Amino acid sequence: MSWYPEQWPEARWATDLAMMRQAGFNTVRLAEFAWSRMEPSDGRFDFAWLDRAIAAAHAAGMQVVLGTPTAAPPAWMSQAYPEILRVDENGTRAEHGGRRHFSFASARYRTFATRIAAEMAKHYGRDPRILGWQIDNEVGPPSFDPEAQALWHAFLAKRYGTIETLNRRWTTHYWSQHYDNFAQVPLRATGQHNPGLLLDFKHFVTATWVDYVQAQAGAIRAVADPRQWVTTNTMFWNAGFDHFAMHRDLDLASWDNYIPDGRPDWLANAANHDLVRGYKQRNFWLMETQPGRVDWVPVNRALDRGQTRELAWQAIGHGADAVLYWQWRSALNGQEQYHGAMLGADGTPYPIFDESAQVAHDAAAAGPALAGTEPVGKIAMLFSYDSRWAIDLQRHHRDFDPIKQFTAWYRPLRSLSQAVHIVPIDADLKRYPLVVAPSLHVVTQAEADRLAGYVRAGGHLVLGPRSGMKDDANALWPQRQPGPLADLLGAQVEQYYALDAAAPLSGALGNGETSIWAETIAPRAKDVEILERYGPSNGWLDGKPAAVTRRVGKGRITYVGVWPDEAMLRGFARRLLEEAKVAPVIPDAPAALEVMERAGAGKRMLILINHGDAPLSPALPAGAKPVTGDLRDGSLPAHGVAVVALPAD
Repeated sequence: MSWYPEQWPEARWATDLAMMRQAGFNTVRLAEFAWSRMEPSDGRFDFAWLDRAIAAAHAAGMQVVLGTPTAAPPAWMSQAYPEILRVDENGTRAEHGGRRHFSFASARYRTFATRIAAEMAKHYGRDPRILGWQIDNEVGPPSFDPEAQALWHAFLAKRYGTIETLNRRWTTHYWSQHYDNFAQVPLRATGQHNPGLLLDFKHFVTATWVDYVQAQAGAIRAVADPRQWVTTNTMFWNAGFDHFAMHRDLDLASWDNYIPDGRPDWLANAANHDLVRGYKQRNFWLMETQPGRVDWVPVNRALDRGQTRELAWQAIGHGADAVLYWQWRSALNGQEQYHGAMLGADGTPYPIFDESAQVAHDAAAAGPALAGTEPVGKIAMLFSYDSRWAIDLQRHHRDFDPIKQFTAWYRPLRSLSQAVHIVPIDADLKRYPLVVAPSLHVVTQAEADRLAGYVRAGGHLVLGPRSGMKDDANALWPQRQPGPLADLLGAQVEQYYALDAAAPLSGALGNGETSIWAETIAPRAKDVEILERYGPSNGWLDGKPAAVTRRVGKGRITYVGVWPDEAMLRGFARRLLEEAKVAPVIPDAPAALEVMERAGAGKRMLILINHGDAPLSPALPAGAKPVTGDLRDGSLPAHGVAVVALPAD
């Protein structure tokens, strides 16, 4: 639970904490926005109030997560050192009064941020009441100030070594972009700039934010008990930086799950959770989730009754070991005073309170059964931030949204297999019989070699359209798609087409159509099997191969050069899973039923959620025994949740 004792009279603290504990909550997150209270003036620290808050939380039986408060620097700092303030791409300097208004490149700001983290760690790093640390809060916005420009030039020099290498990798003879030195390279995120520059901007932002977070993490770890973990909380499909890189040297992944329009798409949200779990390929924390509604979109619709509970159990099913809500009580003022909360400004519960309390009590009942378990993953999907960024920078078709395309493939694979892991391209893939990369647009030679090794050893690699087109400098590979994987495929993309009308498809994958994108594929090896062809369309596509496959070594590689319609994708997914001998725990599950298996410590557990508006009767495996939830006489009510134990293998 996100609790802000600094916003309320101290006499109220015990009441709030007692209400939390009675509701079944057992963890509070503190201090992530309290810098002005902890350091009211430069170098003068006051932790006495926080000492009392932690003592009160512990007395109420609560565990504590401490946040470093660096997302919201105090006014004295902004006034005395205006150079720390963030500058946007148009040159406008941020003002005090919001949050994240600092420059991530400011050496002075980093000194202040590392100092407050170190002071907190000196005070609480050996405190057994502290579970762990959250660095900052939802980092993301870059800066374009002079210090950021200097860091950018240093980053490019480190990345490329010489300006001649940068010129070659970026092909700067195009439009007379040739640079004589790194200082000439502009710092830009958008606009009509070299694709290599724009992709490297993302690499620069990633490196800068990772360094910023690790500086604070290092200050904490230097004095803290190693049992206190360190994380940072991230958001959605955030495109600001590479989240795999961000979490590489953190102890666990955590994120903030919000449904802004109040209408959950459960399969799309499941993909979010699976991505976050993929950051470290182990269980994560849900550091924030909404109690009912948000307050920052045009229509702040509340979730329907039961959906706040559904979202909590969905997170647990996909690997969350903790679910925290934002926030406990509505602030009397401030930019988020209309945001959902457990209590109103008057200190009494909102209607959502009882539903969230039910989650807490049910989770406590299921806790021993779920302890030591993690989500089962039968197949893997590869997600690449470089590929996502490169496509977004040059969609070539306004509707080629790389996240929507990834999710379109995820939906049938997840609903049919009931177990998908989303992993980075450098993950160990040998445990997965099937690996699907919906658009592996950017791939290096080393990555291609690893994927080829996976195929030859017996895996099935499926590539979607636009795969193998670019290298990590956002330059086209000199060989046609799929670039360094073309020899393995024994075929190459002859040409690609953005479509303004659907093109028909027919073949072994079934009949359907592709809209948005089409690629014609030319086999080069005799053993390439054509899976799908285009029907009569624009002349260029007619009769040409649209999808091919080839056995290589003990495995197989398949290339699908289209964005198939939903029915066709589902049929293709079914075929892939059958070939990989991957079967769901509950065959032919209703469309509204989410099935999540967690296993480990000699246990197998199912979490079932009925996301629909009518009761369902799931066909449970033999020997299944309900642990907690709403399953009654084999029926799961609308928006119902059940935790079920399965016989161990």
